[in-house]
Amino acid sequence: MNIITWMSNYTGQSDFTLVGFFSQSKHPALLAVIIFVIFLMALSGNALLILLIISDTRLHTPMYFFISQLSLMDMMYISVTVPKMLMDQVLGSHKISAAACGIQMFLYVTLAGSEFFLLAAMSYDRYVAICHPLRYPVLMNHRVCLLLMSVCWFLGSLDGFMFTPVTMTFPFCGSHEIHHFFCEVPAVTKLSCSDTWLYETFMYLCCVLMLLIPVTVISSSYSFILLTVIRMKSAEGRKKALATCSSHMTVVILFYGAAVYTYMLPASFHTPEKDMVVSVFYTILTPLLNPLIYSLRNKNVIDAMEKLLGVKHSFKNQ
Repeated sequence: MNIITWMSNYTGQSDFTLVGFFSQSKHPALLAVIIFVIFLMALSGNALLILLIISDTRLHTPMYFFISQLSLMDMMYISVTVPKMLMDQVLGSHKISAAACGIQMFLYVTLAGSEFFLLAAMSYDRYVAICHPLRYPVLMNHRVCLLLMSVCWFLGSLDGFMFTPVTMTFPFCGSHEIHHFFCEVPAVTKLSCSDTWLYETFMYLCCVLMLLIPVTVISSSYSFILLTVIRMKSAEGRKKALATCSSHMTVVILFYGAAVYTYMLPASFHTPEKDMVVSVFYTILTPLLNPLIYSLRNKNVIDAMEKLLGVKHSFKNQ
């Protein structure tokens, strides 16, 4: 189904109301300022990381190419939800049209799905670099990297095209209040007055598949990496390999942990308040943490930043 055609067919639906966490806060203005600062930091941090990777030739490698794509996804990811949420708080209106809700849902699901598979591609890249270093330039050439990246975006958009039209065509009767700060699939599905059991079961199975494939790739890659690192004779080589992989595993645990809670745990584990807290974590905080994780622990990125800013550690020569 063409997403543009679908949007034009359903713009006549009633508006939804986003009941976010500002209404539950004792200091909503302060919370809005904090989120706005986090939003600016996430955008600037990821934009700076992309700039460093583009400008420094030492970072023109497959690993940093994937990191730049992760930063791009994070910038888009946080921009899909936070600006609308902050504008609602400032203007005092929490309405969102059916079309805007569908677009937000589609973009969010697409970006989340793409990032699932991107993290798997990054783990495969580390596996090839550490376990097959001599064949790395051939196995991870520019064409392969572009192909992997295209597959990630395709699978993510496929996820969006599957869930968004079905979710938004359910009949919504009674309250149109979405107990969330954005149009997430489970939160919108709860408003339907029809039986959604079959759809929720299908969504659960799809999410298991969408998570199982990347998790299998990631766990297999790091199992082989661990075996290779154990056999390394050089202590410096082991330290460097583990440092690189630990950054990626930190991002994987943060992102996949929240996704498993949201899409795979039974409804008895969920409450609107818990769902919003978890969503804040992987929607707002993860895009902020990712550039910090990949830059503060990465000597090449730090060197590129010093070169860009013209900073020299003169005290090292003292």
